[in-house]
Amino acid sequence: MVAPGVKREAVAQACAMHGVSQRRACKALAVDRSSVRYLSVRPDDADARAAMKAVAVERRRFGYRRIHVMLERQGIVMNLKKLRRLYREERLQVRRRGGRKRALGTRRPMLVPDAPNVRWSLDFVSDALTDGRRFRVLAVVDDHTRECLALVADTSLSGLRVVRELDVVIALRGRPAMIVSDNGTEFTSMAILSWSQRTGIDWHYIAPGKPMQNGFIESFNGRFRDELLNETLFSSLDMARQEIRAWQHDYNNHRPHSGLGNIPPAEFVARKGMEIPAA
Repeated sequence: MVAPGVKREAVAQACAMHGVSQRRACKALAVDRSSVRYLSVRPDDADARAAMKAVAVERRRFGYRRIHVMLERQGIVMNLKKLRRLYREERLQVRRRGGRKRALGTRRPMLVPDAPNVRWSLDFVSDALTDGRRFRVLAVVDDHTRECLALVADTSLSGLRVVRELDVVIALRGRPAMIVSDNGTEFTSMAILSWSQRTGIDWHYIAPGKPMQNGFIESFNGRFRDELLNETLFSSLDMARQEIRAWQHDYNNHRPHSGLGNIPPAEFVARKGMEIPAA
């Protein structure tokens, strides 16, 4: 027995089962009587616990650090160590999913663009509907502001479709200087190559088998899959598109991003007073 609470429970059990006095039970179990009789004066923090559990229920894949940020937004300020203690007492730890093999050796840090529309990252994420049909999601991210510029879900996304969706984003956002992607067939198609030449946008392909050369979109894909795709059953493509749009809006406007100082991308852009270049 190590913890004081466990010792108090042992003394109480000895008194109840054997009918001995508290003094005798403490002597037999080598427990200090002052520890047994101690009454905690620590507040129960009921309001903070309730708010913390509410955030954990709404955002099931948030750890205690992001929950701490969300509580501060609600005006509940507390030490991070205290919040972690309450977090563990309420057993809100996020269950880790299956691990994966990781590359060994030295890694060079990726250079972060110093302005919006300097570099966009593209990638595909796959999932399935409840009837087994597969669908894919085209993700477009600005590497500087971390904004999710597009999440396009469909059962088929060809190179021509990628071009059309990029034209839509550019019409609203402006033209990027560079786009980074892997060597998938959609991204290496003639439609993409001719579009890149026509628009003058530099298209950079990462080395085969080196996903961390496109680390910003890989990190985004992990959050997207962990917080939405793995948490939601989609009965139809329309439902998937609706849920994905809602998650994209939350990601850009509310979800704290650790790489931006625990503020959402939209607030990061507003604080910096950035001007998105026009098309």
